[in-house]
Amino acid sequence: MNLLTVTTYNNKLYKAYAHRFHTTYNWPFKLKIYNEDTDMYAQIPELKKFVDRNKDRYKYTSYEEKNNDYRRDGVRFSYKVYAYTHEILQASNAYNGIICIDADSVFHKPIDGDWFYKHIHRDDCMMTYLGRPGYSECGFLYFNMSHPQTKNYAREMQKMYNEDLIYNEKEQHDSWIWDVVRKRFEANGVKNYNIGDGQEGHVQARSVLGPIYDHTKGRRKLTGQSPERIV
Repeated sequence: MNLLTVTTYNNKLYKAYAHRFHTTYNWPFKLKIYNEDTDMYAQIPELKKFVDRNKDRYKYTSYEEKNNDYRRDGVRFSYKVYAYTHEILQASNAYNGIICIDADSVFHKPIDGDWFYKHIHRDDCMMTYLGRPGYSECGFLYFNMSHPQTKNYAREMQKMYNEDLIYNEKEQHDSWIWDVVRKRFEANGVKNYNIGDGQEGHVQARSVLGPIYDHTKGRRKLTGQSPERIV
C-alpha cells in the first residue's frame, strides 16, 4: 500500500513534545507536516478566516480555565481538521490511504503496508476510527482514498468550520465534529471501521495500535508514555 502520514503542530508544541514524534517515527510511509506557525494560513486561507472570526468567541479569565474548557474550543482543534481535510482534497491519486495522527505520539514497533491493510484498512469502508462512548478518540484517523465518499466527507467537515456550523453542536472540539459528520454519512449507507473496544478512557492504548505507537495525550506528555499501553 502507498500511504501518507499527516500531522500538525506549532513551534511551541514541537519543543514541548512533538520532537518525540520526529525522533521515533519509524513507519515507511511519507510524512507530511503542517506547521501552524509558518505556512498553514497561506496554504489554507479558510483556516485563518475561521480563527479570526472565532478566536475571541469565549472570554476566559485564565489559561487554566481556557485549557480545561476544551469541549468548546473549536479554534484550538481547527488546525488539525483543516490540515487533514486539505490533504485529503489535494492528495495525489497515487495514495491508497491517508493516516492522520496527533503530534503527541511516540512510535515503537515499525509496520508496513501489509500490516496496515490487514489491521486498519477495509476496502469497503470510508474511514477507520477509534470509537468509544461519548465521542471517538481522534488522535488517529485513517481515510481510504479509493472510497467514493472520502473527499465528500472532507468537504463536509470543512463546511462545518467555514460556515461556523460547529457552534450549532453540543461540543466544538474536533472529535465531536468528526463523529457528527461521520454519523451523517453512515445514515446514508456509508460503512466505516471502528477499531475501538467500546470502553471509555485511552482506547488507542488498548487497540491494535497500542503496541505500535503511544498517543501520549494529556498529562501523559509529561512522562512521554501511557501507563495503559499494551506492549
